[in-house]
Amino acid sequence: MKIGLDVMGGDHAPKAIIAGAILAMKELPKDTIVLLGDEKVIREELKSHHAPADRYEIVHAPDMIGMAESPIRAFTQKPKSSIAVGYHLLAEKKINAFASAGNTGAMLVGAMYSVKTIPGVIRPCITTILPKENGKVGVLLDVGSNADCKPDVLYQFAILGSIYAESVYEIKKPRVGLLNIGEEEGKGNLVSQATYEIMKTTKQFNFIGNVEGRDLFNEKADVVVCEGFVGNVIIKMAETIFVLTNKNKTPNPLIQRFNYEIYGGSPILGVNGAVVIGHGISNDIAVKNMVMLSKNIAETKLAEKIKNAFEYI
Repeated sequence: MKIGLDVMGGDHAPKAIIAGAILAMKELPKDTIVLLGDEKVIREELKSHHAPADRYEIVHAPDMIGMAESPIRAFTQKPKSSIAVGYHLLAEKKINAFASAGNTGAMLVGAMYSVKTIPGVIRPCITTILPKENGKVGVLLDVGSNADCKPDVLYQFAILGSIYAESVYEIKKPRVGLLNIGEEEGKGNLVSQATYEIMKTTKQFNFIGNVEGRDLFNEKADVVVCEGFVGNVIIKMAETIFVLTNKNKTPNPLIQRFNYEIYGGSPILGVNGAVVIGHGISNDIAVKNMVMLSKNIAETKLAEKIKNAFEYI
């Protein structure tokens, strides 16, 4: 298994990325981590950690896409950037997965330009984990890549989330809920009402109806579907709660599981490949878990399962 890692992406690159790669390598003795970035910088950073460079595969990618750059312009005008090179290797099947804590927009654009969207998928999306009160996890999607969605797009998110929950987190027949302002069928805005109508008779996933914000962390649903605008507000609020409880020294076991470091990143669902986007502020622990998640997604052949599910849609 070869996992491509963008060394130049993220607020704390390259130090945190290399440190995370070293941590991941300790748990992946039979796999190869392909480090993408400025070769001189990579070798110097590995040396500072007394890590043998020959344990990794290093691919020189001298250009970097900044966090504030225009995604489309940067990706198309910087073919030697670590993100562009990473996607080229993934499209050529020279790596099995690609992960980056860099520019999220560039990662999304790169996925659609390089490995392409799976036929039938209207819009790829990104997801996050919902820690549950019972110690298990659920899935929330979309969390930022699609701020405005039509009912058919939300319907497809339910399919993507259900396959992801079952394949990667081994949740049998995941219960899918539509995030709304009430449980009743007629609740919500016009998009929510129309989405409910096409979800309620489906046989493609286990739809249980509407769920409310108070249901996010209980056992009612394993997969919660919403627009990216709402999903992003939810995860930012959860991150803030985690920070505030730690700041005020009032730790809670459930709140501690809001820590982004534990999960590493968010996969892009609906593209032809295993792609994971990490948090821009990722530290070494988050990077390690991002690599581990990438390996898991590649090993479970998630993209193939999604492709098969959409073949007859």
